[in-house]
Amino acid sequence: MPNELKRNELKRCDWAVRSKLEQEYHDQEWGIPVHDDKKLFKMLILEGKQAGLSWATILAKMDTLCRAFDDFDPAILVTYDQAKVEELLQNNGIIKNRQKVNAAISNAKAYFTICEQFGSLDNYLWSFVDHKPIVNSWLTLEQVPSSTSVSDAISKDLKKHGFKFVGTTTIYAFMQGVGMVNDHLVSCSFYERN
Repeated sequence: MPNELKRNELKRCDWAVRSKLEQEYHDQEWGIPVHDDKKLFKMLILEGKQAGLSWATILAKMDTLCRAFDDFDPAILVTYDQAKVEELLQNNGIIKNRQKVNAAISNAKAYFTICEQFGSLDNYLWSFVDHKPIVNSWLTLEQVPSSTSVSDAISKDLKKHGFKFVGTTTIYAFMQGVGMVNDHLVSCSFYERN
């Protein structure tokens, strides 16, 4: 949180004013560049789980999802078998979608392929933006795109490497979340944080 502002003086992006969970995510995580492979992988999976749902749903289920999926550690996810999938599908605290559960496992396998080929997921993903965030200057939420040519390229390449639930809209939301793109509105107190 910007030090010079008191909590009640903060101006947030329009999407982040509906709930405390969204405010906290916006203030503490959204748009901050992430370079940790496990966190990048976790966010990639969570954004995929969000497909067809709202991010507020994911935030509300975050703790349960992380517990159920071993904090999305790819080294553990690759060991999941059919019995584990069935166990997960009985858990009311997660998104009970068989395709999304299976995607977390297959994406963990693809993660290791990416790391082997590019050195790290961080190096691979950030290479699409020349290893520095794209900084936009949006005045209104309506100006913010749901996808771009960069998210199109990342989506296409991830699919080529075996990733699932990585459509261009999902990838653009991921890019916003992990700070590959700064889509805070210029009026937002967090616009110049990074």
